[in-house]
Amino acid sequence: MLYTNKCEHTRGNVLTKWFVHRRRINRMHTQDGGHIASAVGALAQRDYQTAGNHYSRAAWSVLTEPRAGRDPFAPDERGYVGAGLQYLLTSAICYRVAGEPSRATHRGVEAVAIAGDLTTALDEPVQQACLEELRADCRVAGGLDGAASTYDTAADAYRAAGDGIENPHRWATSPLFEAAAGPIKQVARSLANGEIAIKWENLHDADPSACGDFLAHRATYKRQRFSGLVERVVADGFLAAPRGTTEYATDHHRCPHCGSTDVNWVAESVLCLRCSRPTEPV
Repeated sequence: MLYTNKCEHTRGNVLTKWFVHRRRINRMHTQDGGHIASAVGALAQRDYQTAGNHYSRAAWSVLTEPRAGRDPFAPDERGYVGAGLQYLLTSAICYRVAGEPSRATHRGVEAVAIAGDLTTALDEPVQQACLEELRADCRVAGGLDGAASTYDTAADAYRAAGDGIENPHRWATSPLFEAAAGPIKQVARSLANGEIAIKWENLHDADPSACGDFLAHRATYKRQRFSGLVERVVADGFLAAPRGTTEYATDHHRCPHCGSTDVNWVAESVLCLRCSRPTEPV
């Protein structure tokens, strides 16, 4: 059994959390071949090269067929294929943390090229602006030149698309845009004791009625912050797992590494919210 608990009430609460987490995964699931679960497991073991390998394989799986029967080169209002770019650039960060900058460069170059090619499929102007944002992210992750100017291009593209955007929240919560937000959030929580360090209001402008500026803020914010955050996790030699379903001050798990009772359910792992190591039932 997955959990050992002191009482049936506690056991029920833990299992409820687990099933909520599973429903959340299934709702957003892309066909990653099981490699995201393996990547998170490798992050928990501080094996960043292996994590990078699994993120790479997850990316290639998603880019081949994002969801069952979905063509990566067909127009898609949701943009599920964006998860493939997210995993490529996360693999680049893993390789840099592992001390493998050349492999990071390879992934960065690959991701920049694929993001450019996907503009033939994701043909909405706002999606193309997001792909430009992702191209800038990939340059940062891979340690490539040109990130700042690419973020500027993305911000300009968002503003140009603004008049045609009726509901910016709808786009900003689509899988493509969430894929573009994921890596900077993961890197930032690595430096914030596992907490949410970058929130919705950090990435988006205050006034959603100005649709172009509302979304352009994503690119301008990342231009200011992402590169410095990546450099810090590389210097620290630590990349946290992404944040999944969390619970604070539990009475059913305790981290054997740092003593925290805060839990992060992510992919197929039950991790310490604080240090991203495997936590244990008590």
